[in-house]
Amino acid sequence: MGRIITGLILAVGWLLLLFLGSYPLFCLVITACGGVAFYEFFRMSLPASENKHFVSVLIVGILPLLGTTAWGFSGLTTSLFLALLLLIILTITAYPTLDNGLAFVCRQGFGIFYIGFCSAHLILLYSLPDGIFWLLMLSAITVFSDTAAYYTGSKLGKTKLYPALSPGKTREGALGGVIGGVIGGVVVAAIAFENVNLPLVGLLCLVLSVIGIIGDLIESLIKRVSGVKDSGGFLPGHGGLLDRCDSILLTAPALYHALFWWQAALLR
Repeated sequence: MGRIITGLILAVGWLLLLFLGSYPLFCLVITACGGVAFYEFFRMSLPASENKHFVSVLIVGILPLLGTTAWGFSGLTTSLFLALLLLIILTITAYPTLDNGLAFVCRQGFGIFYIGFCSAHLILLYSLPDGIFWLLMLSAITVFSDTAAYYTGSKLGKTKLYPALSPGKTREGALGGVIGGVIGGVVVAAIAFENVNLPLVGLLCLVLSVIGIIGDLIESLIKRVSGVKDSGGFLPGHGGLLDRCDSILLTAPALYHALFWWQAALLR
């Protein structure tokens, strides 16, 4: 029951943010969520002896979100480089106290790219002329895919998808998730856009659903290497924020760049 209630609160809050919120509020919420996700990632990836560097790395990590909020895509690329530069300086400065300097800069560099860079694309999508509806389509793909994968896997799942990373996931569940994601995305696109190329949108939803599964697996890898079951306890019944957002972290950049190159073809 707690899982359902939390899911409903998240869904209602997300819809209110999309349709009633302003650009500054949307950016503030995404940046705050990025901070929570960073906290969960650093909690898993930083050894106890390196916890004293947490605040510094967190500030560096949200720079891509802040840069995107202020200056869009140009701000994202500039702030991403600045974040990398500051991380290198931090690593060199803190090197005598680090267990492994190379491991530190690689782990946190991945976190900055995986969370900061990828989640910043939610802000870029929101900034597009029809950004709210594209985000709604992306949300539908994620929700329908997760729901279909869960029920298909629990009822029909027999063959493990990737037992080394996620023993509970099955190929049947993954296939059900992809089908569910395509259906959810196409239905929302058909309602939201007047002149939409549904076959091409369906293909896009198919690709995004597969990428979402990859996003789920990479977060499973992070948790398995870190020896934790959930990334945190921020969301009752769901685990941490990363546990809920692992798919969308990769699908948001994929959707944004697909629209950058092919939006004219998607909307006839």
